[in-house]
Amino acid sequence: MVAAELPLQQGLLEMATVGAQSLLWLATVAAIFAALAGAAFGIWSLRPLPAYSSDRVKAGSAFAATFRVENVSAWFPLSHLKIHCALSKFETSDMVEADQARIPDRLEPGEAAAFTCPFPADDLDVALRSEIYFRSEYDLPVLGSLRLTNNGGPFVLDTRLLPPRWTAKPGRD
Repeated sequence: MVAAELPLQQGLLEMATVGAQSLLWLATVAAIFAALAGAAFGIWSLRPLPAYSSDRVKAGSAFAATFRVENVSAWFPLSHLKIHCALSKFETSDMVEADQARIPDRLEPGEAAAFTCPFPADDLDVALRSEIYFRSEYDLPVLGSLRLTNNGGPFVLDTRLLPPRWTAKPGRD
């Protein structure tokens, strides 16, 4: 028994059909990966983030300032927030745990709370050459067992403002 050969036209048509199906499958897989990446990016951009600002500097020490942390997320709370303050001066860095007595265990969206950084009192000259950074840790929303970290700063002492306060260093985003 001799196998009948397919005419050339029919063979080319079958090859084109298989090629088109493979190309459609590849495009579908690429679209699924793109959708998953877009969804992951969208969910990640909704995570809560702390934003920092400073109240006025109190008389006595430039480091005796109250700072504010605000949850800028519109959707999720900052849970179990822990803040460390780092003071960078003269090529050295001191890190202390912030006094968080006024920060609730759960900072809701749009809520703000105050904290202080218990740096040792230094003179104004040291403060003018120093920068303050904040490192915060908090629970990932929904998956509370995972912790997120966020770094804020640098903040410099702005004596042009009345009263003086720590502000974001010019030229930084």
